[in-house]
Amino acid sequence: MNNRVSIQTIFSLIILFAFSSCFRTNSSSNVNNMPAVDQVFNLKTADDLYQFLTYNENSYPLISAHRGGPSDGFPENAIPTFAEVARKMPAIIECDIAMTKDSVLVLMHDETLDRTTNGKGKLSKKTYAELQELYLKDKNGQVTPYKIPTLEEALKWGIGRVIYTLDVKRSVPYEKVIESIRNNKAESNSIIITYSANQAEVVNRLAPDIMISATIKKADDLTRLSELGIPDTRLIAFVGTSEPDSTVYSVLRQHGIKSILGTIGNLDRSAERAGYQLYADFIVRGADVLSTDRPFEAWKALDFYIKKRNLESPFIN
Repeated sequence: MNNRVSIQTIFSLIILFAFSSCFRTNSSSNVNNMPAVDQVFNLKTADDLYQFLTYNENSYPLISAHRGGPSDGFPENAIPTFAEVARKMPAIIECDIAMTKDSVLVLMHDETLDRTTNGKGKLSKKTYAELQELYLKDKNGQVTPYKIPTLEEALKWGIGRVIYTLDVKRSVPYEKVIESIRNNKAESNSIIITYSANQAEVVNRLAPDIMISATIKKADDLTRLSELGIPDTRLIAFVGTSEPDSTVYSVLRQHGIKSILGTIGNLDRSAERAGYQLYADFIVRGADVLSTDRPFEAWKALDFYIKKRNLESPFIN
């Protein structure tokens, strides 16, 4: 009897260990266990990215998933979330880069861990090893099985699958971000976000081949960037979170520069009330990329728009 109980106990422990080991593996964002997604983009070089992001009258409109497109069960700034979006559409992924106490670049928007993880305190006071003890929360505050990814993991996974716009937090040196892009050969799918002409000038000086997202809300903003030596071929324009004057779109198109309209906030709410077709109207009126918190709804409109006009791109598989 005792032997039989002992054998049953041992067997149960083996099953429990196997299950828990499997869960730990699936919950990790380690490079060896990345979500599978087909190759979406045929972008091999930085020149390919320049060509793809150059405006022409048959330009292929895109969705930019704000913070990666979080949804129920899928947290912001997490690779499984990026994969969920990339399975449905050719997407730009906007994500945020922060730095740990031991100088590891990770994806995180907030300075503190409280809102997006089951941890507490400032991210900058934690080592990367300490962060790996934590799990990410989804937008409803529910803890998920996913962990905080490094920038390196995201870049490796993203090649051929998504285009990144990288929002570099204030405490993170551009040099370290550029170094990671170089080390992972991710120049063909990486764009660095800047918020001023001076920031754009710094990035262009450090890495003249890497694409820059620059804020251009009026024609003078483009003139200022040009005066700082930033060529049109390195720019995609963020025109703000409300539709700009149509002359801004006209000037950008004359320079071959595509525009990103931030629908996050009021414009997303307008589309939620009026219907997803409103997203296509934003494209008709001049936007080329929609940065949205509602990527799946926005894509319904853009997918219809693309098919109706028979739009194609050699850079999309």
